Amino acid sequence: MLYFGYTALTRSIDERLAAQGLGRAHHRALYFISRQPDLTVKDLLRLLAVTKQSLGRVLNDLIEQGYIETRQGAIDRRQKLLRLSAAGAALEAELFRALREKMGAAYAQAGQGSVTGFWRVLEGLIPDGDRSMVFGLRSR
Repeated sequence: MLYFGYTALTRSIDERLAAQGLGRAHHRALYFISRQPDLTVKDLLRLLAVTKQSLGRVLNDLIEQGYIETRQGAIDRRQKLLRLSAAGAALEAELFRALREKMGAAYAQAGQGSVTGFWRVLEGLIPDGDRSMVFGLRSR
């Protein structure tokens, strides 16, 4: 059920991304950068659990298309800080709106008790070693 739900949830987003020459990896990067402006590349690598090489390709695509802006860290100039451009923020908002509408409809149909249970199941899927990182995102 999780597979089919996820496929239906992401289908329209995948189509929108494909029209831009982008994919799910690009969407994940946009999502986290949107929620944490000035996110470091190191922190994004940790969140996405991907290789530096694969993230580099994704970031290069997003920078070339004008969706992400970078700047040096104020304290450590070797750091690359990431934030969305106006175009990137608009694209991410459009993609998230589609997700929010679909999830909202499913939550409304299921009821609050089911939503709470679903969140507990999702939390149970997160490995113990990743929980502090994931739960730390809630406070941002």
